[in-house]
Amino acid sequence: MGAGFFHSYHLGWARADALTLLCDLEAAGLRIAHPVTGRVLLDSHDPASPARPAGTRSRVTREQFLSLAGLERLDTVGVRLWVRHDLDVLMRIRRAGDRVVAVEFGLDGLPPPEREKAVRAVRAAIGRASVLCIGFVLDRTGANTGTDWDRLVVAGTALLDGWPDAVAVREDIAFRHPQLAVLDSVHRSPWRIFGSAALSV
Repeated sequence: MGAGFFHSYHLGWARADALTLLCDLEAAGLRIAHPVTGRVLLDSHDPASPARPAGTRSRVTREQFLSLAGLERLDTVGVRLWVRHDLDVLMRIRRAGDRVVAVEFGLDGLPPPEREKAVRAVRAAIGRASVLCIGFVLDRTGANTGTDWDRLVVAGTALLDGWPDAVAVREDIAFRHPQLAVLDSVHRSPWRIFGSAALSV
């Protein structure tokens, strides 16, 4: 079993979108600066990886992170968000195809209360992070890391190997996807949301 995760997908991403997302996350208690040291740490490893080997870490300022987070010079950037001084969530922002940016949050290692706090904060923030959030995936246990979520959410061409807690896709993808088209869903414009947690995300 892999690490839990929350992925969201956005069109037209820019630095302003990263700033909106970060401000909303910080207001909900996921802080970019360590609560004791005040340090902001970039981290290069994949938040969906079941193992958490030490990625390359670099200390930056909040403004330096925001300059990178618009992905004007890089294809990916990761940073630690602190739930408390000894618990963090790894957030990675990366290019996921033509005009699409994925924002990924690793939930591995969080006790259930802190994990749910992080999930609520992320879910509330992603809809405001950019004008066009085209979908998201929540998998609390990471049981479905084998699915190509980029291809499923962005293009509707990948099949699900298993079911996450929730997957939200655009209406057109929901209607033409061979697995999703025959299932019940919850409509929350602009998405159709599937899975056991569809009503609660």
